[in-house]
Amino acid sequence: MTDSQFVPDGEAVGEGVEETPSPEAVEPAEGLELLEAVDKVAELEALVAERTLDLQRVAAEYVNYKKRVDRDRDLARQAGIEAVVNDLMPVLDHIELARQHENLEGGFKMIADELAKVAAKHGLTVFGAVGEAFDPNLHEALMAVPMEEPVEVVTVSQVMQQGYLLGSRVVRPARVAVANP
Repeated sequence: MTDSQFVPDGEAVGEGVEETPSPEAVEPAEGLELLEAVDKVAELEALVAERTLDLQRVAAEYVNYKKRVDRDRDLARQAGIEAVVNDLMPVLDHIELARQHENLEGGFKMIADELAKVAAKHGLTVFGAVGEAFDPNLHEALMAVPMEEPVEVVTVSQVMQQGYLLGSRVVRPARVAVANP
């Protein structure tokens, strides 16, 4: 027989078994490489964290930019509609005067009705009617007139020029005469 010893499973002692060096037995060069690798990993993790923050910041800036562009687009659209409405108000006033004098008939009546529909489609509403309560946010009082019947609150007694709202914004206040209580 040879001088190697056998164990019950049939392997010789000392064969096929690798010994792992103890931490004290690690050579200084290997320890230095390990420390450098740990430092490199920490450096790369810091770089990843920094890039992640940069990416989040850029994403937030993009979202804010998109909101600002959408808001600016809506404001420009509203400004365009308001400019057209301001130009149409005298035409609408003349149409209303023609209606009051029953001088609007035939094709002109159809055109006036279509123009009113288009204005309403874009959010233009007419206000200012006799009998409604006076609201200084909506009405411009040009004069006060006595009423035959007493009123409880300041009331519109005569409409001299209709007012216009674009959405909820007053484009032009209604010019009215009021009756005081």
